[in-house]
Amino acid sequence: MPPPALRLGSPRPRLRMVALALTLVLLAFVVRLLQVQAVDASAYAAKAEQNRYVVHTLAAERGQITDRNGVALAISEDAYDITADPTMFTVKQLKIDDGPEQAAALLAPILGQDQATIVRKLRPANKLSRYTRLATRQTPQVWKQIKDLKSALAKKADTDNNTANVLAGVFADPSSQRVYPNGDLAAGILGWVNAEGKGGGGIEQELNKQLTGKAGKIRYAQSGGREVPTAGSAETPAVPGSDVELTIDRDIQWAAQNAITEQVKKSKADRGYVIVQDTRTGEILAMANSPGFDPNDLSKADGSAMGNAAVQDAYEPGSTAKVMSMAAVLEQNAATPLTHVVVPNRLHRGDRLFQDDIDHRTWNLTLNGVLAKSSNIGTILAAGQLGKTQPEANKVLYSYLRKFGIGGPTGLGFPGETRGILAPADKWSTSQQYTIPFGQGFSLSAMQAASVYSTIANGGVRVEPTLVRGTEGADGRFTPASKPRKTRVVSEKTARSLAQMLESVVDDEQGTGVKARIPGYRVAGKTGTANRVDPATGRYRGYTSSFAGFAPADNPRITVYCAIQNATSGNYFGGQICGPIYKQVMEFALKTLQVPPTGAKAANLPVDYKP
Repeated sequence: MPPPALRLGSPRPRLRMVALALTLVLLAFVVRLLQVQAVDASAYAAKAEQNRYVVHTLAAERGQITDRNGVALAISEDAYDITADPTMFTVKQLKIDDGPEQAAALLAPILGQDQATIVRKLRPANKLSRYTRLATRQTPQVWKQIKDLKSALAKKADTDNNTANVLAGVFADPSSQRVYPNGDLAAGILGWVNAEGKGGGGIEQELNKQLTGKAGKIRYAQSGGREVPTAGSAETPAVPGSDVELTIDRDIQWAAQNAITEQVKKSKADRGYVIVQDTRTGEILAMANSPGFDPNDLSKADGSAMGNAAVQDAYEPGSTAKVMSMAAVLEQNAATPLTHVVVPNRLHRGDRLFQDDIDHRTWNLTLNGVLAKSSNIGTILAAGQLGKTQPEANKVLYSYLRKFGIGGPTGLGFPGETRGILAPADKWSTSQQYTIPFGQGFSLSAMQAASVYSTIANGGVRVEPTLVRGTEGADGRFTPASKPRKTRVVSEKTARSLAQMLESVVDDEQGTGVKARIPGYRVAGKTGTANRVDPATGRYRGYTSSFAGFAPADNPRITVYCAIQNATSGNYFGGQICGPIYKQVMEFALKTLQVPPTGAKAANLPVDYKP
């Protein structure tokens, strides 16, 4: 009997199962495709765009600062900010565990940084961060070193699969670094630029907005740390900052800075300042401080010397301030330059017994002689004639001090500028009402003191001092600075009388300013030696030595003011250590500006009273 025939199972159920499975798989792909291409298309496109494209800021070139003749004082040179994309240093990207460490070992000696610091930047806490700045304002030579090393590693990685280009994620953003071609010259005026590229002091800070300009942006495609040239790029150009032209003259600034630096060293003083001002326009031709600093290397700068002490220090001026008391007396018609003043050896006023710098018999002087011999007692007596009572006289004197600018802003708008200290007349102590006339009991800055003498030299009209002549924008258009405010303080007649009296200080053999004489020129000036308040203790210690004046005395063009704080070696009298500085700087300024002598004879007002 034959075996039964073998019956095969029907393939249809299996085919249906396979077809169903394939259908489900295809359906899943279709759904996913719809999600990627339709529902989440924009999100994925944005993510791809983010990974592919890099956006960098283009720093604007900072405007330069020049002197009045266009000589560069602060410029910007090409530099680079060294940056990195931390996501390109991961294990996934480099296929090695120590990518940041290897990169840091190569970069540290070039950038002059600690390896650990660079590693921390390449491994930020935010693992999604795609930008970190490794170093700012590096020279083109530094970036060339890194770029050459990066290219060498890239070539080696192309031929050797076991080599990773650990510098592929290092880039450079074009930037600039601030350079001061003249070193420490005018550093107190110029200031410096900090690590963030912003002005940290001086004009750099005051006019930071104008100097900075407007940053731009560049966006380009990258792959493996290299720009893809065929993918195109988008750039918003940076707008350069404006150039700033100052009023100072580089050569006169050098002469002033050299003179005060040498004298501060010789006198072993704490510090000193010299200001040179155009008496007619109020423009500052020089403003020198000692000690100073080099803004090219702030790491070596003394923090206490990094400001502009000529406008930031407040101190009691001493006898150079007597000219304001004399101005009030003349303007109020309380006396004339020839008025007889009997100056005793001692004068009891209030709670004090006053005396002059030298012990003397009773002097019979003119008011001119009181100023020439710098008599404190004579000045107290003259100022007392400003009112029928002492409080009334105080009020009148206070009004003139304020008119001369004491206790208020100079108009410069300089960062950190002091207003000085001047209490209202009704707040003056018993001592102050007698010491303020000869320059003790109130404070001012060197700039304020210089402005007082420029006011007298300018016929009694105070012109606010200026340091900036104007700015030149990226379009080449020059915008002059606003005109300074002018205020009449005393009459032209009073100013002319004061100028003649100040000549006696220098020309008369009894005057205290003989060391300020300049052959061929008529010189007006005043010495000052004041008790100095030690800023560390708040007590009187040492002296403020000063000299202020202008020339030619009969047709003034230039004012020079000098002050030295706490001279501890040699002489400390203002006429002895500041008079020669005045002469040296004034002579240089007169020659530089080609100011000729007037040729007129001096007034030669009498010092002694002769009935």
